Order: sequence, then C-alpha cells, then structure tokens
Amino acid sequence: MAASELYTKYARIWIPDPEVVWKSAELLKDYKSGDKVLHLRVEDGKDLQYSLHPKSKELPPLRNPDILVGENDLTALSYLHEPAVLHNLKVRFIDSKLIYTYCGIVLVAINPYEQLPIYGEDIINAYSGQNMGDMDPHIFAVAEEAYKQMARDERNQSIIVSGESGAGKTVSAKYAMRYFATVSGSASEANVEEKVLASNPIMESIGNAKTTRNDNSSRFGKYIEIGFDKRYRITGANMRTYLLEKSRVVFQAEEERNYHIFYQLCASATLPEFKTLRLDNADYFHYTKQGGSPVIDGIDDAKEMMNTRRACMLLGIVDSCQMGIFQILAAILHLGNVAFTSRDADSCTIPAKHEPLNIFCDLMGVEYEQMAHWLCHRKLATATETYIKPISKLQAINARDALAKHIYARLFNWIVDHVNKALHSTMKQHSFIGVLDIYGFETFEINSFEQFCINYANEKLQQQFNMHVFKLEQEEYMREQIPWTLIDFYDNQPCINLIEAKMGVLDLLDEECKMPKGSDNSWAQKLYNTHLNKSALFEKPRMSNKAFIIQHFADKVEYQCEGFLEKNKDTVYEEQIKVLKSSKFKMLPELFQDEMAISPTSATPSGRTPLSRVAVKPSKSKMAQTSKEHKKTVGHQFRNSLHLLMETLNATTPHYVRCIKPNDFKFPFMFDEKRTVQQLRACGVLETIRISAAGFPSRWTYQEFFSRYRVLMKQKDVLSDRKQTCKNVLEKLILDKDKYQFGKTKIFFRAGQVAYLEKIRADKLRAACIRIQKTIRGWLMRKKFLRMRKAAITVQRHVRGYQARCLATFLRRTKAAIIIQKFQRMYAIRKRYRHTLAATVVLQSYMRGYLARKKYHKMLWEHKATIIQKRVRGWLARLHYHRTLEAVVYLQCCYRRMMAKRELKKLKIEARSVEHYKKLNVGMENKIMQLQRKIDEQSKDSKSLIEKLSTLEAAYNSEKEKLRNDVERLKMSEEEAKNATNRVLSLEEEISKLRKELHQTQSEKKTIEEKADIYKQETDQLVLELKEQNTLLKKEKDELNRRIQDEAKEITEVMEKKFIEETKQLDLDLNNERQRYQNLLQEFSRLEERYDDLKDEMKLMVSISKPGHKRTDSTHSSNESEYTYSSEVTEADELPVRTEEPSEKKTPLDMSLFLKLQKRVSELEQEKQSLQDELDRREEQALRAKAKEEERPQMRGAELEYESLKRQELESENKKLKNELNELRKALIEKSSPGVTVPGAPAYRVLLDQMTSVSEELEVRKEEVLILRSQLMSQKEAIQPKNTMTDSTILLEDVQKMKDKGEIAQAYIGLKETNRSSLQDYHMLNEDGELWLVYEGLKQANRLLESQLQSQKRSHDNELEALRGEIQRLKEENNRQQQLLAQNLQLPPEARIEASLQHEITRLTNENLYYEELDDPMKYQSYRISLYKRIIDLMEQLEKQDKTVRKLKKQLKVFAKKIDELEVGQMENISPGQIIDEPIHPVNIPRKEKDFQGMLEYKKEDEPKLMKNLILDLKPRGVAVNLIPGLPAYILFMCVRHADYLNDDQKVRSLLTSTINGIKKILKKRGDDFETVSFWLSNTCRFLHCLKQYSGEEGFMKHNTPRQNDHCLTNFDLAEYRQVLSDLAIQIYQQLVRVLENILQPMIVSGMLEHETIQGVSGVKPTGLRKRTSSIADEGTYTLDSIIRQLNTFHSIMCQHGMDPELIKQVVKQMFYIIGAVTLNNLLLRKDMCSWSKGMQIRYNVSQLEEWLRDKNLMNSGAKETLEPLIQAAQLLQVKKKTDDDAGAICSMCNALTTAQIVKVLNLYTPVNEFEERVSVSFIRTIQLRMRDRKDSPQLLMDAKHIFPVTFPFNPSSLALETIQIPASLGLGFISRV
Repeated sequence: MAASELYTKYARIWIPDPEVVWKSAELLKDYKSGDKVLHLRVEDGKDLQYSLHPKSKELPPLRNPDILVGENDLTALSYLHEPAVLHNLKVRFIDSKLIYTYCGIVLVAINPYEQLPIYGEDIINAYSGQNMGDMDPHIFAVAEEAYKQMARDERNQSIIVSGESGAGKTVSAKYAMRYFATVSGSASEANVEEKVLASNPIMESIGNAKTTRNDNSSRFGKYIEIGFDKRYRITGANMRTYLLEKSRVVFQAEEERNYHIFYQLCASATLPEFKTLRLDNADYFHYTKQGGSPVIDGIDDAKEMMNTRRACMLLGIVDSCQMGIFQILAAILHLGNVAFTSRDADSCTIPAKHEPLNIFCDLMGVEYEQMAHWLCHRKLATATETYIKPISKLQAINARDALAKHIYARLFNWIVDHVNKALHSTMKQHSFIGVLDIYGFETFEINSFEQFCINYANEKLQQQFNMHVFKLEQEEYMREQIPWTLIDFYDNQPCINLIEAKMGVLDLLDEECKMPKGSDNSWAQKLYNTHLNKSALFEKPRMSNKAFIIQHFADKVEYQCEGFLEKNKDTVYEEQIKVLKSSKFKMLPELFQDEMAISPTSATPSGRTPLSRVAVKPSKSKMAQTSKEHKKTVGHQFRNSLHLLMETLNATTPHYVRCIKPNDFKFPFMFDEKRTVQQLRACGVLETIRISAAGFPSRWTYQEFFSRYRVLMKQKDVLSDRKQTCKNVLEKLILDKDKYQFGKTKIFFRAGQVAYLEKIRADKLRAACIRIQKTIRGWLMRKKFLRMRKAAITVQRHVRGYQARCLATFLRRTKAAIIIQKFQRMYAIRKRYRHTLAATVVLQSYMRGYLARKKYHKMLWEHKATIIQKRVRGWLARLHYHRTLEAVVYLQCCYRRMMAKRELKKLKIEARSVEHYKKLNVGMENKIMQLQRKIDEQSKDSKSLIEKLSTLEAAYNSEKEKLRNDVERLKMSEEEAKNATNRVLSLEEEISKLRKELHQTQSEKKTIEEKADIYKQETDQLVLELKEQNTLLKKEKDELNRRIQDEAKEITEVMEKKFIEETKQLDLDLNNERQRYQNLLQEFSRLEERYDDLKDEMKLMVSISKPGHKRTDSTHSSNESEYTYSSEVTEADELPVRTEEPSEKKTPLDMSLFLKLQKRVSELEQEKQSLQDELDRREEQALRAKAKEEERPQMRGAELEYESLKRQELESENKKLKNELNELRKALIEKSSPGVTVPGAPAYRVLLDQMTSVSEELEVRKEEVLILRSQLMSQKEAIQPKNTMTDSTILLEDVQKMKDKGEIAQAYIGLKETNRSSLQDYHMLNEDGELWLVYEGLKQANRLLESQLQSQKRSHDNELEALRGEIQRLKEENNRQQQLLAQNLQLPPEARIEASLQHEITRLTNENLYYEELDDPMKYQSYRISLYKRIIDLMEQLEKQDKTVRKLKKQLKVFAKKIDELEVGQMENISPGQIIDEPIHPVNIPRKEKDFQGMLEYKKEDEPKLMKNLILDLKPRGVAVNLIPGLPAYILFMCVRHADYLNDDQKVRSLLTSTINGIKKILKKRGDDFETVSFWLSNTCRFLHCLKQYSGEEGFMKHNTPRQNDHCLTNFDLAEYRQVLSDLAIQIYQQLVRVLENILQPMIVSGMLEHETIQGVSGVKPTGLRKRTSSIADEGTYTLDSIIRQLNTFHSIMCQHGMDPELIKQVVKQMFYIIGAVTLNNLLLRKDMCSWSKGMQIRYNVSQLEEWLRDKNLMNSGAKETLEPLIQAAQLLQVKKKTDDDAGAICSMCNALTTAQIVKVLNLYTPVNEFEERVSVSFIRTIQLRMRDRKDSPQLLMDAKHIFPVTFPFNPSSLALETIQIPASLGLGFISRV
C-alpha cells in the first residue's frame, strides 16, 4: 500500500518544533493527494494547520504504535526516523529509568548523572553466558557478546566507546573491564584482573580533569588490550594512549581545573613525606588557580590521593618511584610560578634567588644559574656558527610553559610504560579484547588544533563504523538469500582525504612548519588557495581570514588557525632539556633517555614530540639522523598512530558503545532533546537507522509472524507449512510485493509495513472486541430488562394490595373514631362538672378556716403581749436589784482588800524569822497530811455520793413510774378530784415538788443520753470511716491485683514474644553460622582441590624436567598422613568457629587434641626411625665416597644441602609438637571441669602420664636433632678441604632461621651458586675468627651430646630387657589361664562355675599378697577398692548367668515337647518302605548354621582392593536398582565394627581415612554426574548415621533394638571422624547442588519464561537486530514439562539411593529456590517479559510446580515459600496499577519483594497489545513514597548462587547388620562375615 494511505484521520505524526525538536500531533481529517495543508491537533489540545513543502510535498514522519514505544532495540520500531529514535530514548530514560538501548549493533548509553544499582556482581552473574538479545540492553551484555565471540570465533574483539566529554565513556569502559575481570578471572595467581582495574585510578588522576561539561573528563584517548590465554582467562593487559591535552597543564578555562593529580598533591601537602616538596594549596600555584574552581563538589582530593597511591603500590610502583613522580609534579607547579621581568622589548631576566625557580631546581636536581640562563636565552645555529640570543618576556613565558608541558608529557608516558610493565604477563597471549575509550566529536565556540585532531579521529572511526554496519547488513541479506541491492550510505572518505591526503590540511600544515618564516596566516592562505571552491567540504568564514570550516559527518566545524603551527611543532628548547638531562635526580634523565630515539610505532605521539629542529654540529651523520627524526610533527605522529589503531580495529570484531550526555547541567534524569539530537547525529546512531531503513529494517521469523498475526488468518488459510501460510497471508494483506521479501528463516519488511500490519491487526481485534461487546451488552440489557419487568410486576402487585389494606384500615379507624369521640365528650363534661363542685367546696372550707384562724391568732397575740409585759417588768426590777447588790459587794471587797494588805505586811515581817519558818513548815506538813486525808475522805464521800446518786436515780425512776401511774389514776379520777378540792390543793403541791424532782432527774438523764448519743455518733462515725477505709483498701487491693494480673499477663505476652523473637533470631544466627561454616568448608574443599591440582602439576613438571631422577620429600610420610586424615586440617581451619561454643563443650576438643598429639607422636616416631636409617645410610655412603670426592664435589654439596633441609623440617615438626603440648597443658589447667583436673582424679593422672611420656619423646627428638647436627658438621669437616662449599657454617645458622620450605628452597639455589666460588680458609672467614670459634664450640657440644645419647641408649636397653621379661611372664600367665580354662570346660556346669570362682579368688589372693608387700599404702588402698568392685561385678555376673540358665532350661523343655510332637506326626505320615529306604537322622533342635555378629573381616593388604571395588569402580545404577539402599555404607561400617572388635587402632584409622579419600577421589573424577554424587551423598549420610547409631551414646540408642545395642562400638570413640564425615557430606551436598544447578540452568528461563505453556495468551512483539530467543516451542527448546521431567528424574534417583527424606526436602527446596531466583532475575532484566500475559504464564507454571510438590508429598519442605517472590512478581504484573488503593494493595501484597524489585517491575511493565496501559510515573512515585519506611535490601537481583545451610537429622536404620548379605557382583569375595 502507498505510504500516503496511512495518513488518515486520528493518525499520529511528528512535526518539527524549535523547543523540543519534534512534537507529536494528530490528524483531524484524512490526507488526500494534492493537499497543501494538514489539519492537526497537538498534544496540548491546540489545533493548527501544517503546511507541506511546496516542491517536495514531503509528508511529516508517522508515529509508531504505543506498543512499540520503549523497545529495547531501536531497529524494532516500525518507522525508523529521527523523531521515533528520540522519543523512544526519552521514554526509556525518563519514564522507565533505563539508560541503555540497542540501536542495531550499537549500544546507546545515556549518562544518568546518578549512581544506579545495576553494576553489582549479581548483575554480572546474570548476564554471564546469556545471549545478547535475551536480556535488557546493558554494557555487560556487550562485554559478554565480545567475550563469547572471542571464545567461539577464535577472533580478537574490540569495544569502541565514544561520546562527548561528560557522556560517561570512561565509566562505560571501566565497567566493561570489570566484567572481563569478574567473569574470566586470571590465569595466574598474580591477580592480573585487579591490576587492570587498579590502572583506572592512576590514569584518571594523571589524565582526567574537570571541564565545564564533566567533572572527570578524560583528556586523552586510550586503547586497552586485555589478553587471554587458551582457556580465556586474563593473562595481562597493555595500554596505548592518544593525544594527551598538554595545554591543560599550563592553561585552564573558567570553571575548569588542571589534571586531578596536581590538586591531590596540594590537598596532601601536610603529609610528612610531602614536606620536602614545599607545596601549598591550589590557589597558590599559577597552573592550578586559573580556572577559579579548585574544588569539585563531593570529591575529597586527599582521599583520592590515597587511592592513587594504593593503586600504584598494587601495580608495583614502589614508594621511591612514587615520591619521584610527586617530586616532578611539584616541580612543574613551582615552575609555573617562575616570573620574568623585562629588560627591554627583546630580552628579559629572572630576579636573583627567585624562590619558585630555586625550589624547582632543588626538586629537579639541576643548577640554578643554568636553568635561569636558558629560560631567558636560546641558542641559534647557522651553517657556520652558533650564537646565543636573549628572548622577550612573552617568549620566555611560552618557553617555560612548553617546558612544563613537555616534562608532564614525558612523565605521563613513563607512568603508562610502567603500568604496561605491571600488566604485562610472561604467559603466552592467545587472544585479546580491546577497549577503546576515545573522545567523541567536539565542536566549541573556539576550535583549535586539539579539536581538529579529535574530529579527524572520529571521521576515521565513523568510516570504519559505516563499513562494518554495511557489511553486517550485506551478510544478513546473503545469509537469508535476499536479492542484494546496493544501499546508498554516507561515505566520509572525501572528508578524510581533505584532511590526510596529499596536499591535505595536515600535509599543508607540516609543510608550513618546515618553512623558516611559516605562520598561521600563511598556512590559512595556502588552505584557501588549495581547497576553497574545489572541495565541497571546505569553506571559508565570511568575516575571518584566519579560520576555515570543514563539513564533518556530524556537523560543520569552524577552526581558528591561530596556534596550529606552534601546537603541531610542539617546540621545546634543546638547551633546557640538556640541563634537565644533567640532573642529579636519577629519575629525571630516565624520562628523557629515549628522547633521541622515537619509535615510529609509538601510540603516544603527544609525548614523543621534537625538541629542536636545529643541531649544533650538523656535520655528524648521527645527529643528522636524529634531526630528521625530530622533524616529525604532532599531526604526522597522530596520523601514523591513528592508522595503526584502525589496522588493529579492522583486524578485530568491533562492538560499539555510544555514550550520550542528556543535559549540560549534570542533572540526574533530565533529558534535553536538542543536545541529544546533536549527539545522535554526531555518533552515527541515526546513520545506522538510515542504513537499516534503506533496506528491510523489520525482520520476523516465520513462527513469530504466524504467532503474532494468526488473528488475521482464517482457518482454511492455516496450513501445516508455516512458511507457506505466511506467504499466502502476506500476499493478501500487502499487495505491493516490493514491500517485503521472504528469506530462508525470516520475513523482511520495508519501513512502515509492520506498522501497517499492526494497524490491520488492531482493527481486526477492535472489530472483534466490538462484536463481543455488542453481544455481551445485548445479552446483559435483555437480562436486565427481564429482571426489571419481573420486578415491576411484583412491585405493582405489592403496591395494589398495600393500597387496599390501607383503605380498609381507614374505614375501620373512622368508625372507631366516632365512638371514641362520643365517650370522650361525655367524660369531659362530667369531669368538668365534678371539678367545679369540688372547687366550690374547697373554697368554702378554706374561707371558713381562714376566718377562724384569724380570730384565734388575735386572741393569742393579746395573751402573749400580756405575758411579755409581765416578763419585761420583772426583768427591769431584777436588773435594778442586781446593780445595787454588785455595788455593795464591791464596797465590801475594797474594804476587805485593805485589811488583807495590812495583814500581809504583818505576815511578811513574821516570816522573816527562822523559827516562824520552821513552825510554818511543821504546820505545813501537818496540813499536807490533813489535806491528803481530806482528799481521801472526799473521794470516799464522792464514791458514796455517786452510789447514793445511783440509788436515788433508781428510786427516782421507780418513783417516776409510780407518779405516772398516779397521774393516770388521777386522770381517771379527775371527776372525783373536782369534788375533793382540798385534796387537790395538797396533791398539787406534792405534784409540783415531784415535778421539780422529775424535771431534775430528766435533765440529768438527758445529759447522760446526750453524752451517750454523742459517743454513739462518734463511734458510728468512726465505724463508717473505718468501713470506708476498708472498702477503699479493698478497692485498691482489687485494683492492684488486677494491675498485677494485667502486668503479669503483659509481661508473659512480652516474654513469649521476646522468646519467640529470640528463638527466631537464634535460629537465624544458627543458620547463618551453619552457612558460614559450610561456606568455609566449601572454600576449604576448593583450596584442597586446587592444592591437589598444583601438586599434580608439580609432579608432572618435575617428571618432565627430570625424567631420570625423582626426588622424594623427607616429610612425605607426615604430609601424606596429614592429607589422608583430613580432620586435622578441618580442626585447624575451623577452630575459630568451634571455640564459640559454651565452655562445657570444650573438654572433648582438648581430648581430641590429645588424641591428635598421640597420633602425631606415633607418626613422628616412624619418621624418626626412617630419618635414622637414612642418616646411617648417608654415613656409609660418605665413608665409601671419600675416595671419590674429587670427582663428584657438587653431588656431596647437594647431599649436605638435602640433609640440612631434612634437619630444618624436623625442627619445625618439633616446634609444632611443643606448641600442641603447651596448648594441651593450658586446656587441662583452664578449660577442663574441676572434677577432671583435680590432681587425684584418674583422668588427670592418665593425661599427666601421657604428657610426661610425650615430653620425654620431645627431649629424645631434640637430642636426635643435635646428633644430626653433629653428624652434618662432621660431614662438613670432611667436605671442606675438598672445596665443595665455602661458608656452610653461616648457611647452617641461616637455615635454622628460615620459616618455610620456600625460603629453604631459595637458599638451596643460592647455595648451589655459591658452590662455584673459590676456596676460603675458615680461619679467615672474618677478621677476628669468630666463626671458627663457633665451629669449634659446636664440635665440643656434639661430643657431649654423643655421650648423652650413649647413656640414654644404655638405659633404653635396660628398660627393653625389663619389658621383655614382663612380656614373658605375661605369656606364661596366659598359658596357665588357658590350661585352667580347658580344665574347667571339661567339668559339669555347676562345678565349672565353682572352679572359675575358686580360680579367681586364688588369683586375687596372690595379687593381694603382692600389693601388701608394696611400700606404697595409696596403691594398696586403690587396689583394695578395685578388688571389691571386681568381686561385686563377679557376683552380679553370677546372678545373671543363673537367671539365663533357668530361662534356657525352660525354653529347652518347651522345644523338646514340640520336637516330640513333630517326630510323632512325621512317623505317622511315613510309610514302612520309606523308613527302610531313607536313613534315619536324629532329630535336633533347629538352629542357624552360624550366629553372625554383623561384622566383616578382611586382611590389611586387601584394603586398597576393598576401596577399589566398593567405591572407585562401583556403578551406582546397578547398586540402586538391584541391592538394598546404602549397602556400601553398611559394608564399610561392618568392617569398622570388626576392626573395633579387634581393638586395632591402626586399622580403624586406615579404613576410615581410605574411605574418605576414596569418596573424594570418585567425586572429583565423576563430580558432574548427578547419579554418582547423589549415591555417595546418601551413602555418606548412612555411614554417618551408623557411626552415631552404634556409637554407644544414649542419645543415639533410643530407637535401637537390644540386638543393635549389642552391636555398638566398644573400644573407640569415633566422634572426630563423625565430624569429618559430616563435613564431607556437606561438601557432597554442595557439589550436588552445583550439579543440579548446571543441569537446570539452561532449562529455567526457557521453560518458565519464554515457553508459552498456555498457547495464544502471549503476543509476540516485533524485535530488532538483537533477536531474542524464540518463545515458541521449537525442537530442542526446553519447556515446563522438561523441567518437571528433570525434577522427577532427580527425585526418583534420590529415592532409589535411599537418601534421607529430610535431606530430599532440603535438596528440593534448594532446586525450587534456584528456579525462582533465576526466573525472577531474568524477569527483572527483560523488558519484553514484563506484561500481563506473561504474568499469567508464570502463575500457571508455578501452579504446575506446586502440583508436583503435592504429588511428591513435599509441600512441607519449604520449597513453595522460595517461589513466593516470583509469585508476587507475577501477581504484580496482573493487578491494576492506577489508583492509590491499587498502590496500597501492591504494597501489602508484595512483602517478599524489595522496593527496588517492585519499582523495577513497574518500570519494565510493557503492554503487548494496544488495549493495555502503561504504568504512570506518578503511580510509581506513589509506590516509592509508601514503601520508603520499609527496611529491605537495596540489591536488585536475588542471589541465585545462594545455598541454604544443610543439616543431617539423625535417621537410625532398623536393618539388622547380621542379616546383610554381600552380593557376588561387588567382587568382595575376600571379605568374610563374622
């Protein structure tokens, strides 16, 4: 179809915009041919008319469908043009935070200006081994592709990283090198990959600087070749640099800095080692303060200096060299501060004793006068003479700056050379990968020589890039057999010719440099004359005659001619260089030593520039040649090095990384469209797009096309041949056959055709959706109508019934209301009448009462007034009387007072006399006595009166009662009293008296009652208060009880929670500790394997280098024993881990240490014997070889050296033994429990005795060492006169000081070299003959030691004789015991027991007599105690035997009866003939032929055969199918049981050690076979369980039968070997996990992610050049069924091998973790997998895995929980992602995912169809805000290599050992059952 047909209504297009470059718009009506204007609506809603070009009528570019926006590969876009590329990059960068995008073969990297967590080791592991199109774009994917192609195609690779300054080139190159270093590792132990990475800080410090665009801009280009060996491991590296920007050393623009190293030096000026450099801050130096920005935000220059120095040390640049470098750099800074003063216009001078120059000369080691002179003068040479000319101030400043630049350039090259030396490897390089970090295309306001060279290099690189892209396109077409038509692409060869061809810009520049009076202006005129109007790419600016314009591939650039010649010549005065060469500073001449011999192949042209083009003596040919070499300009050298670079790149397979700078402000994730488009045009990305768009850019495989566009086909169109089906459909859909081509495996489409197909597909799907919606909506509306109709009828029925019921109720209520009204009215009237009547009566009564009360009150008032008058008058009379009485009394008182005063005076006079006083006292005493008696009498009277009062009161009460009765009687006889008036008067008087008395009595009673009431009230009040207090106390008590209960409850809950948390934490710590231990064990096994490999390689190398001689190490036996018994190594390695256990558990460790000491002592004894034999043999050889010393002097020297080595090793063994003994002593003193370490305890005595014996053994060993020394010295005395060695005495002492074998071997080599020296006299070894005296002293010491050895030998012989006698006595005793036993066996059972008891008593009596004769009472007492114990044990044994005998007798009787019955039955069934024919056998008790004990016996020499047949040659499959599970483990344990039964320590250890080594050997040999590893894991665990089950420990014997308890080990504690076997099982488990991981790894991604388990759910989107792995199940593709089949295989193999169920669960959990982790990691790194349909596929796949767990009863294994992150990720792909509620639901649902993983999935979520929507940026920010408080790991990917710590729960076997039969197929006939 025509492209114009796509411009229909609602079609979206791109139109140019001055602000954002391209703006999206939508067509408001269809475009018709001939229209001049397009009616558009932009995104902000405005309508506009877009005018087409009047001549070309070119339509604006169409916009891609939304589902293609954000693709990983730009070539996957249907419309390939600039706006589509720009928009796709912006969406990925801004919305998805993705900085990498493919553009065909180019990786576009946008600098985020932010540290992203996408470069960790987990990301490297995720990309390692993956196809490039399968993962999201990344620098690691490019590096992996290069690494893979290097290994696959055997071709060198290059990664070309380019871009503007600040775009991230250096960082990208650094990450690429880090990837190679991590993935490949190094071939040697020198850690070359670390050195490669360490070169970055050094090169950045001396070659990077801050610019206005970048804080860490590389100011040079570099090409790093990383070398690999045949196994593709890093062997070394080499670096080439290009065009260092030397001008930055002396000049920096505003806001820029010099190279980082200068500021690092200034920041570290206070360090002590830098004091001599006399540095200051950066503002002090002219060369560092010009930019005005000495500090970079966030960068600590002092810290960076430490990193630089650390990197230098790693690369072998020692401190002295570093200080030399810093000294030269400091001198450059001081040189910049040198000032000049003008004398006249043509001459200048330096002030005397100028401090900066003085410091410069001191640091550089040159003469001040010479340097000051040549800085102000220069030497000119003519054909006949030479003369010196002064220079002006400006020329002097330029010369100074040129010198500084030259020194820095030379230093830069020197550092690069040393870095290359450090990175160089002696190993042969097989291939390499080059990383080119080079400057991108540059254009500034003022462009000079540096920009010209940079753009020239980019022209060459762009040409190579275009050719490579074109070549790849051509290869793709040819491979698919598509007709090849020449695609026109931009060829920049004319621009390159303009620069480098004959009479080009560089040629004319070099020619002008050769001219004596050449200048920039004359060179510009030559350019105009040569190229203006002749080359279309060369232009002249209108307003300048000193500039020119070149049309580069990216843009036009205007270059200013000023400075071109000077920079090209790079002139430095030769006299200044000569002054520097004459420096006393050694490093400085080294920088200039190759000044006169510049290599033409050097890749560092900027550093190898000409010094001077004038020679003083041109007559000499050598100098002439040097002058000729000096004529090479910078441009010429740069051109040559660039040609070499292009040759290198053309010889490799290139990979391109284009770095883009998104904005000039370094803001994170800010996208400036204008700047980005400029860079896209400059870096060749759009050119790649254009080349692709010119042909067939969209490419689909037939299967992918069929899967995507199946909806456009009818059923009849679908054929079995997918290719033919696609052809038929395409012919119907696209009529123009030129728009597509059919290849062998792909369909090729022109640009826009895929968008057209997508439009047809979307229309078809939309029509189908409309039809489905129409049908569904109609069905829903009909259903709704019927439901509404039914509801309406129901509502009507209910409403009508309700209305009828309402009418009836109304009528009923109306009738009732009338009746109610009638009665209500009657009631109201009656009530009103009654109310009126009652009110009238009440008023009358109240009125009458009022009148009567009024009359009464009036009478009462009159009566009361009379009484008041009476009272008042009486009161007035009394008042008058009282006043009168008071006056009289007062007068009396006054008179009496006067009289009393007179009497008082008289009494005072009398009182003064003593007699009166005495009389008065006597009288007073009498008065006191009288008063006391009166008081007593009165008290008695008062008591009597009180009694009388009480009697009177009682009388009064009785009288009162009587009076009351009388009153009553009087009242009754009142009428009678009226008649008896006389009587009444008398009675009234009596009554008045009585009333008075009664009143008095009542008043007294009242007072008493009042007091009683008061007391009662007070008591009641007190009771109430007490009750209230009691209630309050009760309440407080209840409250306290309640609070205590609540607090107790809370404390209990808190404690329970705390306990649970602590338990969890302890479990976690235990798992972490277990995992750490198992990781250490894994590392140990890896190192052990590495050690074995190295040992094999060494043996191989020794055998190759010395085929006729094989040297045996003297400690071979001890090394071998250490190697075979690996528990010693394990103990030593794991000691820090085990010491963390509680102190109560440390005692067994000490015992194990002691057991190891015992074993070590025995080994050392054997070694001692072998050494003694070897020494004797050597002595004999020395005696025999005395006559041949002159012929073979060197061999004797070698023997002597060999003996010294042996002696040194023997001493080291002694030191080890001594250290172990010291540790044992400390353990016994400090760590043991008090009961064990008490001096009288048995264990203490045993250990003490053993320690004593060991110490004696050490002393013996020490003496033997001394003997060896004496013998060695004697041999030296014999060898010295023959001139074999010169200074052996000194070497002997040196050897003693050496610590390891490496130093001894080095000394051995040096010893051989010194053997060739001339003869020296020992007396003249030094001035005072000190060594000779030492030698004589040693000889005397040797003689003394020999005598001591002889005495010890004699004592040893005596002890040996005594021991032999003891052995003989024991033999005789043994024979006698055997005779007695034989005699006892012939006696009857009763007599046998008595005889044995008698014999035992006799023996004990003899021993008792023996011990009584001893002098030691303690020994006798201990013997008595042991004797009593033995007697008690014998009695208990006797009782047990009696019980057993009685029990057996009963069983015998029962069996006898059964046999008789059986015999009778048999006799009845047998005929008489049979009785005659068959012999009659006596009937015996049926029993087994032999009662086996569950042990296997073999000979010691058959042990290798046993290991070979049972371990090394055993086929697991045959054993698993035909025999019982774990049979090898049972056989090995039964052999161990027999060795334990024999109490053969050596056999037990040898068997266990051989077993462990055999298992290791078979696993090393067949470690890739899952069946083998699983088989030996199962058998190792079973062997471990057997050792536990039959160990005799109570904890392991709970489930044993009595028979199994009888089979327990009796003599040896194999706890150490159990630990060794446990460690071995852990290693096998880890190897099993690695094997199954290697098997499952290729299946997981394909089966879990890529394969469509539910066909038709996932839609395939268009892909670009980087094709991903097909998601369609082709032949050989893994599916989910493949994974499940593999899981079934694993499970069945483990079950067949009898693996413990708990262990199977742990293996399954690990497998599911690997599946979940790998799947999730790939999901997080693949944008094409993050869609709704893929989430459904993943959930279905996970459900299938869960079903598999259910079928195998493994749901409780914890495997399902390991898939939880993957399940939540799949759910996250399927849930709604719009509102805040959705965000909350996601946060609560995804608790197993980290925040980084959730955000990553949301960013990667990509709609497959147009009906899906993308996740908005605001929603992602909402998720981030909600989850900011969550504390989780920032790591993005799961650790797929993580291995859960494994445990081996004890699983006893119910199998009886005595029932096990050994099959003949195992070939173990030499083993017999016991």
